[in-house]
Parts: sequence; C-alpha cells; structure tokens
Amino acid sequence: MYKFLIRPFLFLFDPEKVHHFTFTTLKIIFKISLMRYFTKKIFQVKNKKLERKLFGLTFKNPIGLAAGFDKNAVLFDEFENYGFGFVEIGTVTPKPQEGNPKKRLFRLVEDEAIINRMGFNNDGVETIVARLKKRNSDIIIGGNIGKNKVTPNENAIEDYLICFKALFDVVDYFVVNVSSPNTPNLRALQDKEPLTKLLNSLQEENNNKEAPKPILLKIAPDLTDEHLLDIIDIVKTTKIAGVVATNTTISRDNLLSIKKDETGGLSGKPVAKRSTEVIRFLAEKSNKAFPIIGVGGIYSASDAKEKLNAGADLIQLFSGFIYEGPSLVKKINKSLL
Repeated sequence: MYKFLIRPFLFLFDPEKVHHFTFTTLKIIFKISLMRYFTKKIFQVKNKKLERKLFGLTFKNPIGLAAGFDKNAVLFDEFENYGFGFVEIGTVTPKPQEGNPKKRLFRLVEDEAIINRMGFNNDGVETIVARLKKRNSDIIIGGNIGKNKVTPNENAIEDYLICFKALFDVVDYFVVNVSSPNTPNLRALQDKEPLTKLLNSLQEENNNKEAPKPILLKIAPDLTDEHLLDIIDIVKTTKIAGVVATNTTISRDNLLSIKKDETGGLSGKPVAKRSTEVIRFLAEKSNKAFPIIGVGGIYSASDAKEKLNAGADLIQLFSGFIYEGPSLVKKINKSLL
C-alpha cells in the first residue's frame, strides 16, 4: 500500500515539508493507544533469535534507524512501533542552528536516491536532552554528535565534549560524526592526527564515568584504502567501540536524475556498493577487531544480508525506509529468521 498509494502522494511535495508533515501526523496518530497496538501487531517481529549483544547492549533486532531521520529526537519512541531495534538521533550540536539555506533536500527518483545538504540543522543539545528525558519505551537510543558550523576545527573538541556530557545520561551509545560533507571543513577531522586527538579526548571523559558508554565513529564512503587502514589503527589506538560505515557520498557516478548536480551528500541505492566495500575492507583488514554498523543503500532483505555477510554486526536504514516504507523493517527481520 505504501509504495502504490502513500508514496506517490507524498512524493508530489517538497521532501523537507513532507518530512515535517509526516512527523507531525505520526506524533498525533500515536497518541491513540489503539493505533500503537495495531501498528506493533502489523510491523513488529519479536524473536530471541533476532537479538544482538554488542558493546554491553542487547538489541532486540539488528535493524536501526540511521541518524538524520529523527535528528531532533521527536519520534524515537514512536519508531519502536515499526519494529526498529534502535534509533540514532542527531546529528546534535551544542547550540541550535538553522542549517544551510533551503531548498536543501532532493529526491532522485530515477536513481532511488536522496541528496541532502542540511548542514546539521537541529534544535541544540539542551532541547534534545529534555525530549530524551521523556523516553517512554525501552528502545536503544544512539546519540550522533557534531560541531556547530561557526566553531573552527581547532576548537571542535570542545563542541563534541559539550554534546557528550549533556547526552551521556539519556542515550545508550554515541556516534562521532566527522564525515558529513555539509559542514565546511568537517571532513578534515577524519585525518589521522586530529581524529585521534578528538577520540582520545572523548574517551578520557568517558573513562572518568562510573559506567562508560560505547563510542563509535561514523566514516565517509569516499575514504581511500590508505585512509581506511588509518581508521583501523585509530580505532585500536583510541579503544573506541566500533565504526558506522558509511555516511553519504560526494560521488555522482552513473546517476540518471537531472538533480544529480545538486551539492550535498548522496544516499540511497547508488552508495550501496561502496558502503559494502568499506564494511568488508574494515572487517577483513582488522580481522573483525571491532563491531561495524552498516548503512547505505539497504532497500531489501537481500541488501541487508549483503551488509551483514560483508562484516556488519548491525544495520541502519534511511533512504530505503523512505522509498520502501515501514514494511521494510518487518521484511528484513522475517528474512533473517
């Protein structure tokens, strides 16, 4: 029903406006307990065989909602109704920021892809913490953290620490985002020296806690093999919990849509192959030394299995959830069983 009735209607309108409309609608609908009940009955797949135990956490199933979808922590409880095992909120910055000028979100329907240049638009860490304190479900929450656009790279560590400290009591794990192409110079933080310094600073703060929380690193699909070997070395040196592979790409190879020249990060089917290559490279070259969350172009159960077989321990959906609809989560879970 989604692909033939709901999606064609939603795709008639501006994607960012549709996103906000959908969030508002779902927030209202799920205030009705009967709607929550029926949605869970339709979409959730519960089975102990789906559980994954990683970095001290037990995930009900390996399918998560990627960062950027519920960036302001508005619908994390509601997304549990659709059968997700975890939700990653953010990217969160210390101060609220508008992000880049609109229009900044584009559907490439011919390519089953999305280009975004949102620019870390979010309500700021204080507001997001307040929402997370009202959590009304046991779904695992990841906190994806970044820096404000106006913060120069030499002061970036302070921004990440502010978000880490503020979110510590209200999320279950952290993801350090230095790989978005939509904040000027952010990807320079992926270089070995600044990245090691950033992660060591976060780990030092983390290790001072009574119960430290997992910290993962989200990387770009555009890194060379040499850079990926550096990432493996950095993970081992800093002793962070793992890697999220991958973020959006700046590549525009073999696209059909007339919107392909829009600037920003590309997600969806065109990034699937490269994302899987990065996962496999990290898993093989590190001898599976750390967990990997695989994300990028998952539109079917076979796509999900491809990521898992390549070395991912968990997976995340974003564009696939938009193009395929909420039944995708159920299809993957049933296929894994």
